[in-house]
Amino acid sequence: MNNISKGFEKDLASNQEDLWRVFRIMAEFVEGFEKMSSIKPSIAVFGSARTKPNDKCYKMTVKVSKELTKKGFGIITGGGPGIMEAANRGAKEVNGSSTGINIELPNEQGSNPFIDKDKLLSFRYFFVRKVMFFKYAQGYVIMPGGFGTIDELFEVLTLVQTGKTQKVPIVVMGVEYWKPLMKWIEDYMAKFKYIEDFDMDLFKLTDDPKEAAEIIYQFHKGKKIIPNF
Repeated sequence: MNNISKGFEKDLASNQEDLWRVFRIMAEFVEGFEKMSSIKPSIAVFGSARTKPNDKCYKMTVKVSKELTKKGFGIITGGGPGIMEAANRGAKEVNGSSTGINIELPNEQGSNPFIDKDKLLSFRYFFVRKVMFFKYAQGYVIMPGGFGTIDELFEVLTLVQTGKTQKVPIVVMGVEYWKPLMKWIEDYMAKFKYIEDFDMDLFKLTDDPKEAAEIIYQFHKGKKIIPNF
């Protein structure tokens, strides 16, 4: 058998594998939509998995989660440790709805213990997991974090800016951490017209958990809450 024939057989096998992958992806979407459609209106909290319980950002996250829960919202996180654990913990401590959308990663910790047993979802594919966040979250609290958190922040800003999802409140917390980035956005992105000046109004920056919860509450007050797209 020549090299061309061998390569063709490998392509066929790869195509068949891709077809089965489509079915796995569909199954994840179906299960995700089914479970997420039953949760109460919730706020997604993003931030570093590496944040320790004695860190001020962990404590701030617990507080803002409690304040949001008192306003009637549930909490959605990535289901892991750090900021995610803090957010789920805050909701759990005041008997609020606490959802975790986990991702299967090699050598990664499991879910945190503060998620409601019937509200833990696990996904193989990052993009399916992201759809669950952006479809069912009615607002976002962005705490300090690394590449993943930056990605989540800019992705939701892009979706709102381009009208691919309805406008939702986005609160960025941890002023000391985020202020240099926000200044860079204003001094460079806005200055060079890569974004409009009013795009800076798509998010609010604060360190006050009560203010953060109030911003989100006032945005939704008197409105009918439905999935985002």
